[in-house]
Formats: sequence, structure tokens, C-alpha cells
Amino acid sequence: MNSRSSRRAFLHLAASAVALPAISRGAWAQAYPSRPVRLIIGYTPGGSADITARLTGQWLSERLGQSVVVESRPGGGTNIATEAVVRAAPDGYTLLLVAPANAINATLYDKLGFDFLRDIVPVAGIIRFPNVVDVHPSLPIRSIPELIAYAKANPGKLNMASSGNGSTIHMSGELFKMMTGINMVHVPYRGGAPALTDLIAGQVQVMFDNIPTSADHVRSGRLRGLAVTGAERSQVLPDLPTVAEFLPGYEASAWYGLGAPKNTPAAIIERINAAVNAILADPASQARFTELGASLLPGSPADFGKLLADETEKWGKVVKFAGAKPE
Repeated sequence: MNSRSSRRAFLHLAASAVALPAISRGAWAQAYPSRPVRLIIGYTPGGSADITARLTGQWLSERLGQSVVVESRPGGGTNIATEAVVRAAPDGYTLLLVAPANAINATLYDKLGFDFLRDIVPVAGIIRFPNVVDVHPSLPIRSIPELIAYAKANPGKLNMASSGNGSTIHMSGELFKMMTGINMVHVPYRGGAPALTDLIAGQVQVMFDNIPTSADHVRSGRLRGLAVTGAERSQVLPDLPTVAEFLPGYEASAWYGLGAPKNTPAAIIERINAAVNAILADPASQARFTELGASLLPGSPADFGKLLADETEKWGKVVKFAGAKPE
């Protein structure tokens, strides 16, 4: 064999060696999933995270052709669930419902057994929904400017309830305090339900509550809604302005998406991402999420990754401002 023939043979073998892993990776992605997929959430059943996970899991199972089993692992401010996924095999069979707590905890906790942005790969965004600024109807406050003026005239006299230190409800209020310079006393509860109960009873005066749980109370007059915390007005409470209409640059939303252990094959991540985007493009899914007061977060894994990085930086500043510590 002459040198030219030898070179051609070598190049042919080299090309074949490169192509084989690519073919096997593609075949692996096409075979995925061949068994049930676990979707782990760091929350107890019944809340917005659980509802989002179960709806997404149901629709994903229809598109992937395998069951998606929602597994609740509450505790540690979602860190128990996150660490379980970080330690799982990177094969696409263990996913995490990613939430703002993941972005907040990166600064809130001094020591974690993982680095969220390093150890969890973004897969797909799902939904985003705002909070609503609620006050007890006994207060002489009917707008965001009036809330700011009242708090400045009565420093430390307004109690601001939350579902716990470092929660999105807490951080939404702390961001408001940081941007306005007002002093409201934070009163953390063990969950949103008891906090909301005390707000309705007048035991506390202000709460930046999740819109799905507050909307009916605002409509009935048991609470007075002042504004929503998202970038746009909400279809659920369309008469309420956004906080940003009075405080430019303010935005605070809860959001959910999917993450996977690092080193999960890109082809599998792309497969799941495509399935989620197909769900978000379906009118029936859109209608159901709209009922929850949510807007959709379609896009690539990189799009969701940018959201995670931006939110981690944003809430890190608010955690430091508030001096918040985990309970």
C-alpha cells in the first residue's frame, strides 16, 4: 500500500472512530426514555410547585411515552431535593423542578453540599407568575405610593408577613424595602397559608403573596390588592397595576423549570426541552397555566440558564441587604 493509500485508510478509520460515539449518542437519545422518569420537587403537595410539577409530569409522560413520577422531598429550603438530583446518575431519569429558592439559597446558605449553577444543568423553563402586594383593608392605603408614604411616616409599624426566611414572598418584600428605603418588620411563618390567615385576620398588615392563593381574597374584599410584582399586569387581577409603574425597575416573580444533573447528555436535554416547548405551545396547556395566573417561559436550555444566572445574582444582593438567614 503506498503512502497516499495508507493516508486515505487512516483518515477513513479516524472518521469512523469519531462517528461511532456520535451515532451511539444519537441512538441513546432516540431510545430515551426506556423507563419511568423521576421529577423531584422540594415542596410539600398542594402548592403551586406541586401543581406545576404534576401538570408538567402528566404532559411530559404523554410526549415521551413513559411515566413521569413526581417525588416530593421537602425540607432544607428545597436543598434536600436539589442535592438528591445533584447526586443522581446523569442519565435523564432524574429531573429537578427548579424554583427561585434555588437561586436565593446560593447566597442564603453559607454552606451547601453543591454549587447550584455548576451542578445542575438547565433543561427548560416552564412558567412564571407574579406575587400580589396585599394589605389588610383596615389600613388607609389604596396604592403603592400610599404604602410607601405610610411606611415612611410610620417606620417599623407595618408588619410584613412571609412564608419563611428566604422565600420568594419574603424576598419580594425585601426588594421593595431595598428600593424604597422604607422600614417594614418582617414576620416569617412556616408556610404561606398561616401567614395569609393572619393577614386576613389583621394580625399582620402587608404580604407579597403568590397570586394564585391571594386572588380570590382580593376579589372578595377580604384583602386589598395594591399591585402585582411582575413586569406586566396579570390576567387574573387585570385591574391592578404593576409595582414597576410606580417604582421603575422593580420586578419579582416566582418561576419554575426543569434541571438535570451535570454531565447529562446534551441530546437528552434537547429531547426534554423540545417536549416542554411543545407542551407550552399547546392551547390546552396554555389555558390551564393561564388559570393559575402564569405566563409561559418557552426557550432553549441556554435561555433558562441565563434566567437562573440572572436571578441568582439579583436575589444574592437582596439576601445580603436583608441580612436574611435560613430558619
